[in-house]
Amino acid sequence: MAEKAKKEVATPEVEATETENKTAAKQEVKAQDPQEFLANFDWHKYEEGIEAVDEKKLEAFDKALEGTVGFVDERQVIDGTVVRLTEREAIIDINSKSEGVISLNEFRYNPGLAEGDTVEVLVDKREDATGQLVLSHKKARVIKAWERVNKAHETQEVVNGFVKCRTRGGMIVDVFGIEAFLPGSQIDVKPIRDYDQYVEKTMEFKVVKINHEFKNVVVSHKALIEADLEEQKKEIIGQLEKGQVLEGIVKNVTSYGVFVDLGGVDGLVHITDLSWSRINHPSEVVELDQKLNVVILDFDDNKSRIQLGLKQLSKHPWEALDENLKVGDKVKGKVAIIADYGAFIEVSEGVEGLIHVSEMSWSTHLRSAQDFVKVGDEIEAQILTLDREDRKMSLGIKQLHPDPWTDITTKYPVGSKHTGTVRNYTNFGVFVELEEGIDGLVYISDLSWTSKVKHPSDFVKVGDKLDVQVLELDVEGRKLNLGHKQTTENPWDKHEDTYTVDSVHKGIVKEKTDKGAIVTLNEEVEAFVPARHMEKEDGTKMDKGEALEFKVLEFNKEYRRLVISHTSIFREQEEKSFKAAKKKMSDSNEKSTLGDISALADLKDKMDGKKK
Repeated sequence: MAEKAKKEVATPEVEATETENKTAAKQEVKAQDPQEFLANFDWHKYEEGIEAVDEKKLEAFDKALEGTVGFVDERQVIDGTVVRLTEREAIIDINSKSEGVISLNEFRYNPGLAEGDTVEVLVDKREDATGQLVLSHKKARVIKAWERVNKAHETQEVVNGFVKCRTRGGMIVDVFGIEAFLPGSQIDVKPIRDYDQYVEKTMEFKVVKINHEFKNVVVSHKALIEADLEEQKKEIIGQLEKGQVLEGIVKNVTSYGVFVDLGGVDGLVHITDLSWSRINHPSEVVELDQKLNVVILDFDDNKSRIQLGLKQLSKHPWEALDENLKVGDKVKGKVAIIADYGAFIEVSEGVEGLIHVSEMSWSTHLRSAQDFVKVGDEIEAQILTLDREDRKMSLGIKQLHPDPWTDITTKYPVGSKHTGTVRNYTNFGVFVELEEGIDGLVYISDLSWTSKVKHPSDFVKVGDKLDVQVLELDVEGRKLNLGHKQTTENPWDKHEDTYTVDSVHKGIVKEKTDKGAIVTLNEEVEAFVPARHMEKEDGTKMDKGEALEFKVLEFNKEYRRLVISHTSIFREQEEKSFKAAKKKMSDSNEKSTLGDISALADLKDKMDGKKK
C-alpha cells in the first residue's frame, strides 16, 4: 500500500529521473564486456536458483556474443572435430564455449570413426537445462544429404551410391545417407535376371527424380550407360548396310526370336532366321549373353528396327544335299512336325520332306498322321517327288510294303467269310478293316436279317470285331462290299412255313407310329400292323405292351416284310355270323319274324363300324 501511495504522489520530475536511470542501466549492460560478464557471473547461484538473473541482461549478453569467436546459431550445420570417444558417445568440439556429446548410434554407418575426424553436426540447442551443448550428426547428415541430392539433380552430377538391398521392383540405394529407389528397369540397358549380384556394391548413379512432398528419390544407373552408348549408337547406325556381318551379344530370348545387342543398337533375329532346321524355341539354338555373328537382312528408314539373320551365314542345306538322291530312293529321317494333312521328315539338317497322310497307309480310309508317327520318331521313307529348284520333297512310307490289293482276288474272293475290325461308321453303313490297307463297307441293310437298324452305332461300336462276307469286289476301284447278316442263316427261310397267310399268332405291341404299330411275334420276327387293322373288338385301339392275337395278311421273304392284323380276326367272325344268319332266313320256309330282321340289321351295322 505504501508503494502504491508513493506511485500515486509521484511527480513528473520523479518519473523522468527514473526513466533516465533505466536507460543508463541498459546502456551500461550493452556496453559491458562479455569476458567481464562471464568472469563476474555466479553460475552456481544461477543453476541452484538462488539468485534470479534478469532475462533482459541475458538477451543483451547473447547479442553481445553475436559475431564473436565460438558463437553458433541453433539449427546451424557446421563441422566439428571428434576429440574423444567413449563406449557409447563421441565428444565433439565445434570451437564453442562447450563441447557437444553425440551417441555412437548416429555413426553406425562409419565403424572406423576415430579421434581427430571431422564430422558434420547440427546445433540442436546451444544449451539444455544443464547448460550442455546439444548436437546431432544424424540430422546434419540428412540436411546436407538433401542439399547434395537436390544439387546433383539440378546439375545432373554423377553420384556414388551403396546398394543396400533388394526390394519389390528394384533396389534400395544409400545416396549421401538418403535411401533412394533404383527401379529394376534402370539398372542396366539389358534385362537383369539376377538382382542379388548388385547388393552391397558401390555404383555410380544419376538422380532422375525427386518428390519433395513424400521425400522420395529415384536414381538410375542405366542413364549413365545410355549416355555413353548414344554416341556409339549414332556411329553404328550411320554405318549399317544390308548384308553387313556384325558381332553381337544375345540380350533377350523370346518365343518368336532373339534380340541381339550390336553395341548399343538392338536387332531382332526372327525364329525362322535362326536355323535352317525347324525349331520349336530359339533357346534350342542360342543362349543369353552368347556372342555370335549375325547378318543384317533389313531395316526401316530411320534404322530403329533392324532385322538380323543367323542361318544366312551358313550354306543352304539344299545346296549340300547329296546330288545322287533321286525319286524311288529310300531315306531315313526324324519326324520334325505333324500336321492334319501329314508329317514333315528331316532327312538331313535343314532339308525336310512331306509324307502326306494318304502315303502313310494303303487304306483308302484316311486317318490322322498321329495314328502312324510321332514327333521325334526315326523312320524310313521312299522319295516320291524331288524338286531341287523349289526345294520340295514328298515322301511315302506305304510304298515300303507290298500293295495288299495286288492279290486281293486270291485273299478275299466273293463269298468268302472273314473277321474284321470296325474302324468307322456313317449313317448308311459300317467301315470294316480286314487288314492294313483293306477296308470294306457293310451297308446298314446288311447288318441284320430281322432287326430294323436305324443307325450303325446302335448295332456295333468302333473297335468291335465283326464277322463279314465278301458280297462284291471292285479291284480297279479298290472297293469291297461286305455283309454281316450273310454270315448267318436267313431266319426268314424257316419263317416262311410258320407265318403263312391267314394264320393266327400271338404277339406283343412293341411300339406305335402314325402309320401303324410294330409287333414282336418272337425273338427273331417283328411284323407291321397298319393303322386300320389296330382296332379291337370293343372299338378301342391297341396300346404299347398289349398282348393280342394277329392274323397274317402278307409274308414277303425277299423284303423281309410281314403284315398282320388284329381287327381282321373279329371282323371275319362277324362276317361269317352275318352270312349264316342271312342264309338261314332265306332257306326258312316260315315267315321271318320282326325280331330276326332286327338282329340281322344290328349285326350289319357292327360290321360296318356304325355301332360299337
